[in-house]
Amino acid sequence: MTMPLPSPAQTAQPNAPAAPAPPAAPPAPATSATPPARGLLPRLPRLPRRLRLRTVPARIRAWTALTVVAVLALFGVTWTAIDDATEGLRVIGRTDGPQVVATGDLYYALSNMDTQVANILLLGRNQIGGGREEALRRYEESRNEAGRALLQAADLADDAAERRTVRELLNGLSEYERLAAEAMLLSNREYVLGDAPDSAVVRYRAATKLMRLSLLPKAYNLTLESGSNVRRTYEEQHSAVRNGRLAVVVLGVVTLGLLVGLQVYLAHRFRRILNPALLAATVALTVLVGLAMGLLERAAEDMRVAKEKGFNSMLALSRARAISNSMHGDQSRYLLDRQEADTYAQVYLDKAQSVLYTPAGNLNTYYQGLSKAAREYPGKADFLGFFGAEAKIADDKDVRDALAETIKRYDGFQQQDRQLRASGRVEHLMNDVAERFREYDDALVQLTRIHRRTFDAAIADGYAAVNGWNYALPGTIAAVVALIFVGVRPRLVEYR
Repeated sequence: MTMPLPSPAQTAQPNAPAAPAPPAAPPAPATSATPPARGLLPRLPRLPRRLRLRTVPARIRAWTALTVVAVLALFGVTWTAIDDATEGLRVIGRTDGPQVVATGDLYYALSNMDTQVANILLLGRNQIGGGREEALRRYEESRNEAGRALLQAADLADDAAERRTVRELLNGLSEYERLAAEAMLLSNREYVLGDAPDSAVVRYRAATKLMRLSLLPKAYNLTLESGSNVRRTYEEQHSAVRNGRLAVVVLGVVTLGLLVGLQVYLAHRFRRILNPALLAATVALTVLVGLAMGLLERAAEDMRVAKEKGFNSMLALSRARAISNSMHGDQSRYLLDRQEADTYAQVYLDKAQSVLYTPAGNLNTYYQGLSKAAREYPGKADFLGFFGAEAKIADDKDVRDALAETIKRYDGFQQQDRQLRASGRVEHLMNDVAERFREYDDALVQLTRIHRRTFDAAIADGYAAVNGWNYALPGTIAAVVALIFVGVRPRLVEYR
């Protein structure tokens, strides 16, 4: 039988050494019971030391940068406001404003053309009042002036409606000249004063109807449209200058506050009372802000004076002069065309009341009311019309005196009109009435010139205020920025 083999343990020698134990496993690393959450996120890069505001150099750099940005913003606001002022002065005083006043002369030129044609027909070949040749000369002068005014109006026209009005005026003027030429040709003969041939009167009736109902209203509308462009530009630029001045004040105070704060911080941190460079920058910026505020206020006021006391009055008085000249023409037409005499008398009254309005239902009542107004002004101004509007804004003695003289001579002209209608004599029209009208017209021109001088003076003063700032402003701003850097650099160097 087979015996079982002994196990290794049983067969081992009693004195044999034991086998070595396997090496122990390395201990597990110790772990925190509650690991921090930030250990689960990637580590963010740290800002460079010079960009952190924990250090004094970083604070100085940040404050300096903020101050420089404020200075540059102040430069931009001031430059824009001054540019708005310059543009407003240019439009009102150098380009559109004078051109609109010139186009206002179109109405006068057209009405004077019609007046001279009526005078030519009244005179025939008679030599009273300078004769036919003098009337023809004045007609040609007015025709040329009307042509120049239309060219200026075409330059000013900035929309389709205005350009269409100019074209219609050109076409209508050509038609008027044709009718007027036919009437003057038919009247070129000997006849009794005021007794023009019927054929000439018929042609002239068609011509003056075209002038009165088409050309003159279009000319007036054209002036109003062009004037509205100037008014719109003025309102926009004047408002921009006012707002710009306010922005300069606010931003100037903020910038000066930053500069002063920077100096206080440096003085406290470095135990220095004054920083000459920053102090110079503060003084320069204070002067700049003060001058800019004064400049913008002055420019805005000059724009207002030029617009309200110059441009508006010149345009209104130009209109009054043109209507007055048309009234003088109505006197000629009243004598020339007896068939339409009543119509011309009513038209005359309407025009007279637009110049100086006083309640009246007929010419006789108007003569009386006008004389009363002329006696009472300037002590009392209870009348309306162009002269009434002028009286309301006449806050200067020269203007009041000139207006009083104009109204006085206007009254003299109207009293001669009363006598003309009573006599019905052409000689009276060509001599006494014409003389009184010239005196009145001269006074009206003198009044307009006063406003023209006011206009020119305001524009010149405004330009004098803004002149040179395109160099002074950037130069001063550059100097202020340089002084800021010069003032802070030594303090930064101490930390290197």
